[in-house]
Amino acid sequence: MGDLVRTGLSLERELLVSFDKTISRKGYQNRSEAIRDLIREHLVGEEADENKIVVATLTLVYDHHRAGLSEKLIELQHRAGGKVLAVTHVHLDHHNCLEVVIMKGRCGGLRRLGDQILSTRGVKHGRLVVTSTGKHLQ
Repeated sequence: MGDLVRTGLSLERELLVSFDKTISRKGYQNRSEAIRDLIREHLVGEEADENKIVVATLTLVYDHHRAGLSEKLIELQHRAGGKVLAVTHVHLDHHNCLEVVIMKGRCGGLRRLGDQILSTRGVKHGRLVVTSTGKHLQ
């Protein structure tokens, strides 16, 4: 880490007790590590809100027996103009597949692509997770 700066916080006792329970359950060694992660999470949200270049994963479950669905999903990915970096496809059972689509691009474009894919008839469930490229995080 770079230069460390010591700072203080004023919190309600109940809030601090709840925070300590949470960070203990998650395995943090100390409050500083947990607070650094909260700050990073906020900064990642700012990158997304400012439509900066981010990376994302789109996880979806769909019925691969639905006529034309696989082809439609592939077409959407191909038309994405290089936003899709990789796709992992897993057969969950006779009818259901899981895909994880790894993407990079401006946040707004990735969200639109995620919405297009998730709203495609036959997609049962999915979620887009946006994160930083790490370039601007310490």
